[in-house]
Amino acid sequence: MLCDNCKERDSVVTLTTSDAQGVTELHLCERCAAERGIETQMAAPKQPLTDFILAVQKQLPATLLESSRCSFCSGTLRDFKNTGRLGCAYCYQTFESSLRDLLRRVHGNSRHAGKRYQPPQPAVAEDATVLSELRDRLRRAVEQEQFEEAARLRDQIKVME
Repeated sequence: MLCDNCKERDSVVTLTTSDAQGVTELHLCERCAAERGIETQMAAPKQPLTDFILAVQKQLPATLLESSRCSFCSGTLRDFKNTGRLGCAYCYQTFESSLRDLLRRVHGNSRHAGKRYQPPQPAVAEDATVLSELRDRLRRAVEQEQFEEAARLRDQIKVME
């Protein structure tokens, strides 16, 4: 698909906008997307998260790295800088302010603003289990050439779906 903006190059980005008039999609090539301030995977350098964390931690003063220690595991921010891992669950409380700053730099915010996983309702999961069992029984009935039973099971599955 060609870029909707320049009509010259293949599109690599789909920009979807929603407003009072409805939802519109705009297909852009890498160059036109960059002109609109949208980073593509090709344009953004791929840098492992641990390297980024280490780079950010290098900016912290050396005194701050050693000044606070976790009361449970005796871990320091220097340990976190070297390994990219905290020592225990209590480290999150001990180094909370530093971690919030790090999250702000990495994600733009220190608070999660996305969707949360909602497990399926028990009734939905139960229906899925019953359907699975009925399909299995239908398969076995067809294999054993019990076509009347298979037709009854097929109808029962259609009702449940």
